[in-house]
Amino acid sequence: MSGDSIGVLGLGAMGEPMARRLLAEHGRLVVHSRRRHAALVDAGATWAPTPADLARRVDAVLVMLPDLPELEAQLDGPDGLLAGDRELLLMIGSTSSPLGVRTLAEKVGRRTDGRVRVVDSPVSGGTDGASAGTLSIMLGGDPVDTDRAAALLAPCGNPVRLGPLGAGEVAKACNQLIVASTILALGEATVLAERSGIDPRALWDLLGDGYAGSNLLTSRKERLVTGDDSPSGAARYMIKDLGFATDVADDTATAAVMLPAVRSAFEELVAAGLGDRDIAVVRRFISERPA
Repeated sequence: MSGDSIGVLGLGAMGEPMARRLLAEHGRLVVHSRRRHAALVDAGATWAPTPADLARRVDAVLVMLPDLPELEAQLDGPDGLLAGDRELLLMIGSTSSPLGVRTLAEKVGRRTDGRVRVVDSPVSGGTDGASAGTLSIMLGGDPVDTDRAAALLAPCGNPVRLGPLGAGEVAKACNQLIVASTILALGEATVLAERSGIDPRALWDLLGDGYAGSNLLTSRKERLVTGDDSPSGAARYMIKDLGFATDVADDTATAAVMLPAVRSAFEELVAAGLGDRDIAVVRRFISERPA
């Protein structure tokens, strides 16, 4: 257990279950979000009325907001995170631009004379992994900072330092490219099998034990089989994530093959009005495309 005290900013679909894991392990947790989270407070967390109050009470803050603009909106003014008066480690758990994280860290460090430091710590594993404490946590930053982050975030999964600041976001971009490509292939294969007279459940029960098996198939098999794409992990977020992956490809002079095709498919999916559905909506998307 780390000697640092920790807070969480953002208690959405991922932030709330991660906060519960942190509270159970560390015994003390300070939280803030747009709306007071009574259930977490009842469980023992301390509510901070403003981001500034949160920053004054803890040594480190896990930020689980959608992206960097939402975090930047919480930084300034008398109620902002930077209004605190103690050293603070910001652990950015959102899927964001690697360059954007580095730029934000430079700005925050300059404005606070180094009092506030930044680690990128995006996660993979979904809400199931957040609840079970089995997330893959991708860390980027100075080794001293990432060591602190790893100790603090260990209750949520497996935190691993992958390199300097921004490396975690590069890893998350790679992860999202794989997830997007895989779910598209799973949806397309489901349609191909069904239209060929094969029971999709029998197909995935069989192929799941071979090279086609994956955690994603395990997680989404029932949805793919039944056609349940009720909202969970919104498919539209893939466009943002694949945009960051495209930036990485451009920065590294990589002539990607899969990335532009997968990004184009998700843009078409969102344009078809399916972006708020779970990513398993790829089955419906493929089945409804004109031949």
